[in-house]
Amino acid sequence: MKTIVIVGGGAGGLELATRLGHKLGKKKRAQIILIDRNRQHIWKPLLHEIATGSLDINSDGVIYRAHAAVHHYQFQLGAMIGLDNASKVIRLQSLHDDDGKEVLPEREIAYDTLVMAVGSVSNDFGTPGVAEHSYFLDSHHQAERFHMALLNQFLRINQKSTEAELRLAIVGGGATGVELAAELNHVADLLKVYGMPDMSAKRLKIDLIEAGPRILPALPQRIAAAAKKELNILGITIHENVRVTSADESSFITLDGDPIKADLKVWAAGVKAPDFIEAIGLFETNRNGQIVVKPSLLSTVDDSIFVIGDCCACEQPDGSWVPPRAQSAHQMASLVYKNILMTEQGKPLQEYLYKDHGSLVNLSRYSTVGSLMGNLTKGSMFIEGRMARLVYVSLYRMHQIAIHGWVKASAVYFAQKIGSSVKPKMKLH
Repeated sequence: MKTIVIVGGGAGGLELATRLGHKLGKKKRAQIILIDRNRQHIWKPLLHEIATGSLDINSDGVIYRAHAAVHHYQFQLGAMIGLDNASKVIRLQSLHDDDGKEVLPEREIAYDTLVMAVGSVSNDFGTPGVAEHSYFLDSHHQAERFHMALLNQFLRINQKSTEAELRLAIVGGGATGVELAAELNHVADLLKVYGMPDMSAKRLKIDLIEAGPRILPALPQRIAAAAKKELNILGITIHENVRVTSADESSFITLDGDPIKADLKVWAAGVKAPDFIEAIGLFETNRNGQIVVKPSLLSTVDDSIFVIGDCCACEQPDGSWVPPRAQSAHQMASLVYKNILMTEQGKPLQEYLYKDHGSLVNLSRYSTVGSLMGNLTKGSMFIEGRMARLVYVSLYRMHQIAIHGWVKASAVYFAQKIGSSVKPKMKLH
């Protein structure tokens, strides 16, 4: 029986494993194995809400092993560290518990078809001091670590005089940085309800730092302008055309030598593929370490290896490159699903053409702005407010439908609604 191994359980990888499980795994036509270094999945665009406590991974995450049992694939916990394409095996790192005892040894998993869906991480470009003194939001573990630090800082500030401020600096004016800044403003106000009556957004000083000429550089100018206006209203200081050259314990240092002081520092700039991809030494990669692929999403070096999501460098017919976004990963997963079936049937593979359905930026409870693109809009249509918020939420619901099916996704939705009526609006532990 053919073995299809998918490395990475992000949006694209989990959706692909689910579809292949139902199509091939259920009928024993193939063995589907999903590998991830984490035990549970969270939709990456929601990591900033995990970081602020607006979302609780214990109620909103998907446990891979439980999900696999229902959707006819196998789950293996582990981090990929090697690949022998001649023998068609990947190597997984040994797994240890908190006491350093080995749980699982270093091991190999054989495949007939391999799908690389390992996502991306923030790129600090080797900026001195950033790795040691900043928080990153590339995984739910990192987001939860920031959340605990944030709660501790709120407690510290609350014990001081009402004039004391909590200073946060975020490098990266992309969607993650912008949405995090707005969400932080919101949770600071929430603390009034939870035993910190003197706490509010007024005691929060947020600096959002972007090296380029404007925030949200990958999105249309109108969206960026609307988001900037809303952030200014919230009192968030936006630094554009400001490059950070180093970081220390108390600040980010700019190219001009000016320190931007902060009690908590977040690096949310730049995207690159995980370092182990280049360390493998097999793939053709770009300057960000992403794997270069053919139009069919097969790697350029091996026709048994597909690549999807943020780790994929896919050039379009017009010379542009597919952006690292959730909708890209979803579309790539759909195409690779079809191409795996085409391979089974001996038919020619389809080529991937990215379709931009628009962009949305959610500014917490304050606003949502974005644009919709496609046949229905005859081009692009700017949207904001409740309509934009509805579309933004629907994107997550579509992801839930893709991994759970309509019935269970609906049940999850109602369970979350009921849960939100009894639990705190902010995770406080």
